[in-house]
Amino acid sequence: MVTPMIRPRARARAARLAVSEIPLAVRRSARQQPPAADVPDHFLCPISLDMMRDPVTAPTGITYDRDGVEVWLERGRATCPVTGRPLRPEELVPNHATRRMIQEWCVANRAFGVERVPTPRVPVSVADAREIFEGVAEAARRGDAAACGRMVARARALGKESERNRRCLASAGAARALAFAFSRLAAASNQQAETRALEEILAALVVFFPLDEECRRCIASSPSLDALVSILSHGEQVTRVSAVVVLREIASSCDNQCLEAMSTSNAMYDALANLVAKPVSPQATKAALVTAYYLVKNDVEHAASRFVDLGMVELLVELLADADKGTTEKALAVLDTVLVTAKARDRAYAHALAVPVLAKKTMHVSDMATEFAVSALLRLCKNSPADGGCKAEALQVGAFQKLLLLLQLGCDGVTKERASELLKLLNPSRDNAECIETADFKGLKRPFI
Repeated sequence: MVTPMIRPRARARAARLAVSEIPLAVRRSARQQPPAADVPDHFLCPISLDMMRDPVTAPTGITYDRDGVEVWLERGRATCPVTGRPLRPEELVPNHATRRMIQEWCVANRAFGVERVPTPRVPVSVADAREIFEGVAEAARRGDAAACGRMVARARALGKESERNRRCLASAGAARALAFAFSRLAAASNQQAETRALEEILAALVVFFPLDEECRRCIASSPSLDALVSILSHGEQVTRVSAVVVLREIASSCDNQCLEAMSTSNAMYDALANLVAKPVSPQATKAALVTAYYLVKNDVEHAASRFVDLGMVELLVELLADADKGTTEKALAVLDTVLVTAKARDRAYAHALAVPVLAKKTMHVSDMATEFAVSALLRLCKNSPADGGCKAEALQVGAFQKLLLLLQLGCDGVTKERASELLKLLNPSRDNAECIETADFKGLKRPFI
């Protein structure tokens, strides 16, 4: 059958819906030309309308950029975006002629700042992916840490090379093979070769998230957790980040068996608190806070007590004094959760910045931060000593006025309920001197009533 000729404008109109289906990052990834360089129409992908970097041709005769058409097909579209005819991923054929013409055009337009499109590497196949992970598992079974580490490093490099490779490797069982290898090598003697291989596996696991239940429980086994915490405590900066990100992935799954196993590791509490006290990167700090939050939520008395003994309340208060939005939200979540215990509240009462910081973060970061800040203030004021020092301090830093304004501006039901209860607690103490930072309310808009 002869493929009908389709004009460039018709192709663009027919693919307009496809553009909205493709992530913005994919649509922008091919933009190499400045405004002065007029890219020929036949070099543009009909889906993204950007210059193609890895052109592939469908049986319908239409050429697309590989990233764009693969994302299109993965989103449940089984047809050619332009012609509407059935299309399967395996039917896409690399268009080397078009790719070479695009490269020649880039070289000819260097004066306009156009960079040459690199020759794409051959994508990893399903057979290659299976061979790699069968080799990883086999090397782990026989205890060959060096060979295992080399194959894991290759898998990680391929996965980071392109999103297509990452998806292909993940579908071939990357996470399960890596988790199995980690558990087998972790049970071996703690030799340098095993440690290097374990670090490589952790770095690769991050590439192939999410982890399923089987993977999580492999990593949460006793030998595996011991090895992971050892890397978290004594590894290089990059490997410590990978270790805590893997812990966050396991903890945030809310798998009770994994959380119970994690809560029995005293060294884990030390390592997490140390990451908050001595940050190695913003990503590691946030991952440590998320892990701590789920540990405390799972077993409040034990986990909160361990963290409080390690000075976590003081660390969180000082961290909140100068933290970005994401870190603030996570630190407030942990602080609010540990303040359920009397031991944590006593530490907060003794810290001069605790109440002022909580009041300051109310309404100035995000709705989530406000929810946790109000909840933490309520815990402190509701259980404060008879002298009422905490309530008086909250009034002095303007908490009462902020809560009134919060109710006027509107908030969700839980926050509204807690703010109202806190106002009732503070109201009888208002005879004492009050102070408020008017600058705290700049930029806040009151809704029309």
